[in-house]
Amino acid sequence: MKKRYFFLVLASVLAGLAAQSAVAQTPRAVSSDTATPTTRADNSKANKMDSTNTTATADAQKDNANDRKITQSIRKSVMADKSLSTYAHNVKIVAINGSVTLNGVVRSDQERASIEAKAVAVAGQSHVVNDLKVTPKS
Repeated sequence: MKKRYFFLVLASVLAGLAAQSAVAQTPRAVSSDTATPTTRADNSKANKMDSTNTTATADAQKDNANDRKITQSIRKSVMADKSLSTYAHNVKIVAINGSVTLNGVVRSDQERASIEAKAVAVAGQSHVVNDLKVTPKS
């Protein structure tokens, strides 16, 4: 009897977790009292059209502790800057043998310069390739 009760409780907990996960992954609707929609940034169309965005991809970064540390440090710095747009927070940062390539789309020249400065602070001026593209809000 105790086994059966245990499995019923376990099944109930798992069902609750699955429901929470489904709710968390569902995009929120825009409420009438907010001025901005809560949709996620999607720059995949811009990346597909940009043939120069193939210089360094995330799969080129190998399991190298130093490269991981560089990438993590730059990513933390970018994410900590709340003045940057969602597009800027989603740029690709790839470190290969200490050299960093920045790919993706940002909303302004200021964001482009800010992200480059963060990468230079970690990797050094001669080790950063800035392939970020500026696409203003449409």
